Amino acid sequence: MPDDAAAGRLLVISGSTRSESTNSAFCRTVISFASGELIVDGVLDVAMLPHFNPDDDREPLPAAVQALRAAIAAADAVLFCTPEYAGTLPGSFKNLLDWTVGGTEMTDKPVAWVKVATDSRRGEGAHAALATVLGYVQAAVVEDACRHIPVTSELIGPDGLITDAATHRAIEDTIRALLPA
Repeated sequence: MPDDAAAGRLLVISGSTRSESTNSAFCRTVISFASGELIVDGVLDVAMLPHFNPDDDREPLPAAVQALRAAIAAADAVLFCTPEYAGTLPGSFKNLLDWTVGGTEMTDKPVAWVKVATDSRRGEGAHAALATVLGYVQAAVVEDACRHIPVTSELIGPDGLITDAATHRAIEDTIRALLPA
């Protein structure tokens, strides 16, 4: 990112289980923007979490849940990128969110989401459901950082990163809105 880039620790979370998804490519690309004062971590495998069971939401937490909550706690902001399945959040991503409800790591944490669907009408159900959960955990949604940044598979290079300069600028703008310098 340029010298006027945002500073802080950003956590990006992909809501997709597909390794070749445009959502995960977006998140990998955001992770590649780490430099200088910007630290970017990622959760790219939502399937690694056990199925949520309220009986298990107590100490000792499963190791994957401990790692997720620690990553959220360490972040200055969280950026989500998720597809929509059947008009709402994918089950595995909702499972990740369910594991955040029992903790306070998201309370007042700046958060945003990016929709990468090429059709701007897709994803609204997922983002409405995400907004509901984020409100429930009292996260601070940064509306100016919530964006539609369409990503097609043609924009993804062999390394799994987005190669398009306009998309890179949109990512930079998103990060700046979420983590102002």
